[in-house]
Order: sequence, then structure tokens, then C-alpha cells
Amino acid sequence: MILIASQKEPILLFNINFYLPLRPFYLFLSFTFLFAACEPETYIPKPRGYYKIELPKKEYTTFNKPDYPYSFEYPVYANIEKDTMFFDQKTENPWWINVNFSKLGGKIYISYKEINATHSLTKLLEDSYKMSHYHSKRADYINEPVFNTPNNVHGIYYDVGGNAASALQFYATDSVKHFIRGALYFDTTPNVDSLKPINEFLRKDIEHLIQTLQWKL
Repeated sequence: MILIASQKEPILLFNINFYLPLRPFYLFLSFTFLFAACEPETYIPKPRGYYKIELPKKEYTTFNKPDYPYSFEYPVYANIEKDTMFFDQKTENPWWINVNFSKLGGKIYISYKEINATHSLTKLLEDSYKMSHYHSKRADYINEPVFNTPNNVHGIYYDVGGNAASALQFYATDSVKHFIRGALYFDTTPNVDSLKPINEFLRKDIEHLIQTLQWKL
């Protein structure tokens, strides 16, 4: 017992004998905190992040070259390139083009064929179906909504889900003379999560292209 001396009576500060029976309890708490502090931290992986892409403002211009059998509107942030090669072979006519989104790393490859005895409509439709469903090996789904426009343009969108090489494809025709097939590809390994914002952005541009597509005689 510890006392504090004073001029009058001693004052009791604390009684050490009171705390002696509690010493095992405090030792237990000390070891408990010690072992808890030594346990390894549980690692929780963070979700994968992707760089934010600044998407340009929607604005369109017209592609209408005199020698081409079609015209359409395309975004001002894209460039039209003449496509002269198809799988290391020359294109069968001079009307194949690419709509190049260089800042977004993507291209819409557009091929044109005239419906005739060599290229029947049935054959062209079969080829388009096969090429679009070739990606089904890695696709989660393929939606095929039909479209018709006031410009005598009808066809099918191919909305390919999952890590397919091309998520957005289409064909457009008048069923008599003109047939166009388009497919969007990126210069990167397909990844549905990282490419989703760009695919959704360019989907509207593809829809605008089709809605403004017109045939020439």
C-alpha cells in the first residue's frame, strides 16, 4: 500500500494488493493483442481498372464520291480510307473502304458487292451470316435485329457479345443491285469490359451511317 504524506492524516492512493489477483487477466489480454497484431493481413484484390477515354462530340459529314455507288454520313472524327487489300489479296472492286477512328483505335471495314449472276443475293446473305457467326466461338450471344430505312436500305445488325474480335457488324442491301457488309475491329486484343464504352459510342455512329446510307443508280 502506498501513502501520500501530509500534515494531517495519510491519504490512500491505491491498494496494490487489490490488483494482484487480476494480474493473470491482464497478461491474457496482453498476449491476445500481441498475437492479433502478428496475424498476416488478408489481401483483397482490387477490381481491374481501365483508363478513362475522352469521347468526342457527335458531328457528321457526308461521304459522296462521284465514282462510288453509295453515299452516307460519317463522324468528323473519322477518316475514310480506300481499302485495296482483303486478306493479302486485291479487293474485287474499287469501292471497298475503311472508316478509320484512329484516335479510338478502331476501323469499320466496309465491303461492297454488286448483286449479279456471280454474286447472288442468297450467296451474299449466306456469306455474311457465316462471317458474322464465325466469331460465335468466343461470343456470349449474337443478337440480330432487322432494320429498314426510307432510303430502300434494309438488312441486319449483328450485335456480338463477349470477347469476340468484332462486336458490331451489319449488312445492308436493296435486294436488287447493291450489297454492303460492315464490321468494326480494334487494333487490340478483344476485351468486352475495356472496349464497352467505345463500342457503345461507335454503335450510334454505325446506326447513323446506315440510316443515312443511300444507293446510286
